[in-house]
Amino acid sequence: MDAAGELQDVAAGLSGLSFGSGLTGEEEKLRPLRARAAGLTFCGLAHALYLCKLAHSLRYLALGASSIGPAQPGGDALCVGILGLGRTGKQLLLSLLDMTAIKASHIKVSTRRPQNAVEFLQNRVECFFDNGRLAAWADLLFLCCLPSHLPKVCADLHSRLSKHCLVYSFISAVPVARLTKLLRHDFIIKPQYDIVGGATADVWLSCTDLSMALREPLLIEASCPLTMSGGITLNLNWVCTVLYSLLNICTSASLPSSEALSLMNSLFMGKRTHTVQLNAQSFISSFHASSLGGDEPFPWISLTDAQSKETPLLRFLSSNKSMQQRISEAYKSLLETPVSSDSYTLL
Repeated sequence: MDAAGELQDVAAGLSGLSFGSGLTGEEEKLRPLRARAAGLTFCGLAHALYLCKLAHSLRYLALGASSIGPAQPGGDALCVGILGLGRTGKQLLLSLLDMTAIKASHIKVSTRRPQNAVEFLQNRVECFFDNGRLAAWADLLFLCCLPSHLPKVCADLHSRLSKHCLVYSFISAVPVARLTKLLRHDFIIKPQYDIVGGATADVWLSCTDLSMALREPLLIEASCPLTMSGGITLNLNWVCTVLYSLLNICTSASLPSSEALSLMNSLFMGKRTHTVQLNAQSFISSFHASSLGGDEPFPWISLTDAQSKETPLLRFLSSNKSMQQRISEAYKSLLETPVSSDSYTLL
């Protein structure tokens, strides 16, 4: 047993050594704030990992099925860029290395202080300070910088971003519409978390060690996007946007719509062919779906619109509890699945 484990055993049953034992009445009122702050950090990382695992698997499958083949320098591997190596960027990088099958050689970081990232060089993660270079290379780019740095960062990025690079923003207080204008790019996901007043947040108090917390089924359950608990919610638009981003990955690989739908259903349905399936009308209007041939790719979907407007997918998921349940099951299964470097199937 390590030192931390020994300390936990020694402290077991001793209430005077537990968190909150020395808090005053006024300080005790801040306990839910501490818990929710930990919960927001956990959920942000868990949802980013979920997207990475989905995109990594689907891109491999989509490009393997495409007759045209990949145009990106990483071949069929997902290239993940992290812009900023502060607290959020570092936690995300550690989680990607520890909990996904994405190789370190397919992760790069741009940071103003690359000399402080020596610990990651041993894992073959390349660290430098060139935001434009990172944007030109990445298939999936995480923005982990401060809001005050955003104008300079966007100026570095907007002329270097490929249309097919998915940008995921951790930057608080900057809505997706603003990011779209600054980056001149519409393939962006910006999760919008809300706090539910009066709901208990104590479930998040155990998130002191994120590497351990991200393996805890109870916390994975609490962070499930469609059934979140612990005083934090994430609207259904985020789930729709993730699905639309996967559809765009298929489109960028020139995958026919029939094959794209088959892959999407395999991700969330597994072999349950008797259940409700995603079809063209799930994603686009009936008018456009009727004119879409099975050998044609889906049209490119603006994720900015997907996060701000009522979409066919939002209407479909809102009225289909069975599909919501399958997506929730896939989320929990995917996060709890042990890492396998040669595994690309999800269920």
